[in-house]
Amino acid sequence: MKHTFYQKTKKEQNRIFAIIAIGAIIVFLLAVFISFKFNFHLIAILTFASTLSIIAPFFDMPSLKKSGKMIYYSPLFVTEKPKNGTIKIHGGTLFDYSFVIDKKMNGKQRTDFIIQQYMQGLLCLIEMHENTSDLKICGTSYIINQRTAEKLGFKVIKTDFLKRFILIYNYFNILISNSIAKNKLSFPKLNNTITFETDFKQLMEHKV
Repeated sequence: MKHTFYQKTKKEQNRIFAIIAIGAIIVFLLAVFISFKFNFHLIAILTFASTLSIIAPFFDMPSLKKSGKMIYYSPLFVTEKPKNGTIKIHGGTLFDYSFVIDKKMNGKQRTDFIIQQYMQGLLCLIEMHENTSDLKICGTSYIINQRTAEKLGFKVIKTDFLKRFILIYNYFNILISNSIAKNKLSFPKLNNTITFETDFKQLMEHKV
């Protein structure tokens, strides 16, 4: 399956950006109005933070892809550009889920598809770097459990405070993504978050 956003013309992409930006501004202005009406300014602050978290990947991912800072190995598996001998891997964002997952799929089909895309992306990453076994790979996920990570050749390490803070800040973004993945309202279990790392030598040894 292709990433339909990147198949659109520049004009169509800009139209999507405009719709998202206008929608976000309307939501924020409404929150400001309610905040002043009820003299409860925290509403505006929380709305601004959560709205920014939700719309950010729609602008960031296309820009980072264009600059080469983010690399797609499958429509739902991306990595950061190698830095200091390490590649950071990520699952698809809310932006990717919105343009890749078929709306006709049920919850199980969506979950299976997402996992299949992860595996496909990981295999492509291994093939691309099979001659650079000294590079490290690391990632953080609330979806992959410790058993699965170790089965793939990863070692689970302690998740630092910054990574947990970023996940908490992006809670509403993750909530929407998780609900799309399950095709129903589904609250993410952030307490299941794990951080894992390995190198290409280990990945190739566990490659199926």
